[in-house]
Amino acid sequence: MGCDVHDVGGYLEGHPERSTLAGLRSLRTARVLAKDQVLTIEPGCYFVDFLLDRALADPELSKFFVVDRINEYRGFGGVRIEDDIIITESGTELMSLVPRTVEEIEGWMAGDDSFMANTKFLV
Repeated sequence: MGCDVHDVGGYLEGHPERSTLAGLRSLRTARVLAKDQVLTIEPGCYFVDFLLDRALADPELSKFFVVDRINEYRGFGGVRIEDDIIITESGTELMSLVPRTVEEIEGWMAGDDSFMANTKFLV
């Protein structure tokens, strides 16, 4: 995969420009993907106090939060499952072999790796 390659690239000439849309404007690059490129998809859920406080103070955003539940996770940090994929001629190939569901994760933590039998490597 490579060393010292995280978040490199930026916005290059001849590639899509930086979006101004919320949720997309923070992306560090935009590229047209090509066969044999490898990338990581990093969905995550993080509990960042200053961002939560800002959202909870905003009447438009705060209506989407259950404050008592949010407060249970303050100080937790967050969670992320990274997927490493290879761009192929017809789509992508998944290189990551990790549990995905709550049941799979709890089973794996207890020593059960049967989730691997159900893992599909082509997406």
